[in-house]
Amino acid sequence: MTVMPYHPRPWLSEVRTQVISLDRAISTAVATTETPTLDRLLVRLSNAADRSRLWLAIAGVVAVVGGPRGRRAAAEAVASIAIASASSNLVVKSLAPRRRPQSPGWRFVTSRGVRRPSSPSFPSGHSASAFAFASTMGEDVPVTWVPLHLAASLVAYARVHTGVHYPSDVVAGALVGAMSGWSVRRIARHLPALPHAPEPRRVPGV
Repeated sequence: MTVMPYHPRPWLSEVRTQVISLDRAISTAVATTETPTLDRLLVRLSNAADRSRLWLAIAGVVAVVGGPRGRRAAAEAVASIAIASASSNLVVKSLAPRRRPQSPGWRFVTSRGVRRPSSPSFPSGHSASAFAFASTMGEDVPVTWVPLHLAASLVAYARVHTGVHYPSDVVAGALVGAMSGWSVRRIARHLPALPHAPEPRRVPGV
């Protein structure tokens, strides 16, 4: 009996090649289009999202003004950021290391300068944290769902616009973030609700 050698499925290789080509084409198109006003906005947004500062600030506001429900939502959202960050930066990046955009066709624009991490490009940790926070907080506080997902999408695009990620990096990061948020919400359903602060006792005649 003759054992046939194993060959990877050709369609997987073709899909991978197509994604890489599309990534480079989009990145090059973005890099070669001059948008000085948009550059300033997206650089500031990208920097604000460094180390999840933007999301932590929003969580703090919700915790302060939202009462017990707001504090629980903030706690869950921060937990989802932690899971998304660990999953993307410690697990996926080590399994699929990828160099950041620096092909010959890439033109770095001075006005788009942001801190350039030395870690692998895939997936985007910024995108993962952004969508983890948006999905968790958006489900717990529905009025925030649309604005937070819009903000998360802008942060994800900003990482492509500033040249530190390919489009597929931020898409993968968004999926990691959404799954992290979903996991945290599933776990939170089985946890007891936060106790309400006792109301002050009224003294008769006062």
